[in-house]
Amino acid sequence: MKKTLILIAACLFAFGGSAVAQKNIKLGHINSQELLQIMPGRDAAKDTLQKEAAEIENTLKTMQAELERISNEFVQRQAEWTELIRNTKRSEIQDMQNRIQAFYESAQKQLQDREAELTKPIVDRAKKAIEDVAREGGYTYIFDGAALLYSQDSEDIMPQVKKKLGLN
Repeated sequence: MKKTLILIAACLFAFGGSAVAQKNIKLGHINSQELLQIMPGRDAAKDTLQKEAAEIENTLKTMQAELERISNEFVQRQAEWTELIRNTKRSEIQDMQNRIQAFYESAQKQLQDREAELTKPIVDRAKKAIEDVAREGGYTYIFDGAALLYSQDSEDIMPQVKKKLGLN
């Protein structure tokens, strides 16, 4: 049984190795982060996102200032209020804290969604240019060079992709 498995493995290696050797493999690499940094429209998308984030931050600051005002009033005046008013004010403070937390979480999600929406066309253009260069150049695989640690037989396709996108 053991000899049979070794014989099968040897045959697969011999025949599989010759099939791989016959196929011409062409490798390429590109630093996608570097490409995205120079893509047209990236700065405008970044500016738009920063403006929207600033608006959300201003609203959050206003809400927090109102919470602080209500909390300070509670601390200063709770002794003169009846139990009913104190409980109502505590509930009001808790509701305000919950609204601020919900607003913050919603804003984070909205900013993430907006970033994806703004960058998707840019990423899609870069991806299409990479795919076009790969097809035109006969590349079998294109690796992201941002994490590439070794590449003996791999070509950097950044110049071709920049040319395809009209970038210098």
